[in-house]
This record gives sequence, structure tokens and C-alpha cells, in this order.
Amino acid sequence: MADFIRDTTELLRRTPNVLRALLTGLPSSWLDTPDVAGGWGPKDVVGHLITGEQTDWIERTRRILEHGTAVPFDRFDRFAHAQRDVDATLDQLVERFGALRAENLEQLGSLAREADLDRRGLHPSLGEVTLRDLLATWSVHDLDHVSQVYAGLAGSRDAEVGPWKQYLGILLRRDDPAAVPG
Repeated sequence: MADFIRDTTELLRRTPNVLRALLTGLPSSWLDTPDVAGGWGPKDVVGHLITGEQTDWIERTRRILEHGTAVPFDRFDRFAHAQRDVDATLDQLVERFGALRAENLEQLGSLAREADLDRRGLHPSLGEVTLRDLLATWSVHDLDHVSQVYAGLAGSRDAEVGPWKQYLGILLRRDDPAAVPG
């Protein structure tokens, strides 16, 4: 994969636009349901993505490139958004995420090259990881959380779909991941 960074960046560049199109201006009746019981709603997801942009992906990329495995990554606070974003609207968070992502992708373009992908860093609980691992995880992390947003939106209409629920895998996964029709 000679264009791994470019290909990964192409997906990462799309996430803010997906969230902007999906969430901005949406009535609150769609936005109050978490993806699963005890899970996150869209505002939590976007807040969490912002934290990643502020403290995780580019910081860890720099750490790999500057220190290798000599200096481990800082731990990531998965819940930093909970207190930080209390007074922000979802629309504001979506725009903040978009701005941070654009800045980070610009930085990534000037920091990393294909030849750097096998360089290693030290994760505090996973041990040694490569830059390739980190960048692949960044893109799949986006996909995971976008799917979480979709699940929450679908869940807001769980009761209203009536008997059609048996055909809607996104709702069945909320109840029992093994129940999804093949």
C-alpha cells in the first residue's frame, strides 16, 4: 500500500462532513438516545472525537517520530468531553471538530511519510505499536463512532418502527448483537 497515508487521510477528511450533514440542525428528538443502554449520544461522540483531535492522534504521531519507544504515549481521557462540553451545543461541537480535524490533517501531511509507517511508539497498555497501527486505528475509530451516532439516531425511533424492527439490524444490534439477520 504505497499510498497508505493519503488513503487514510481521505477517509479522515470526510468524517466532519458526514457529522455536519447528519447532525447540524437536527431536532433534539433525534439526538437524545444513546447507541446502547448506558452508551453515548451524538453530543458525547463528537465531544470524544474532539478530545482525540486535541490530545491523541497528532500528539502520538509526534511522539513516535520524535522519541520512538523511549517515551510512552500519555494516557487518553475517553471522558474529558463530559465536563468540558456541558455548555456547548452539538452544532458548535461539530464545527469545532471540523476545524480541529482540518488542522490535524494538515499537520499529519507535514509530519509523516510512507517511510515512517513502521516506526514504533509505546502505548501505555498495548505496548509497542507502529505509526501505521496508529493511523489505521484513527480511521477505524472514526468509523466506529460514526456508526455509534447512527445507532443512537436509529434508537430514537426504536419503538415507532413497530413490527419492522425484526428487519432492521441497526436496532437489533442495540438489543443483542447476535440477533442481526444475515
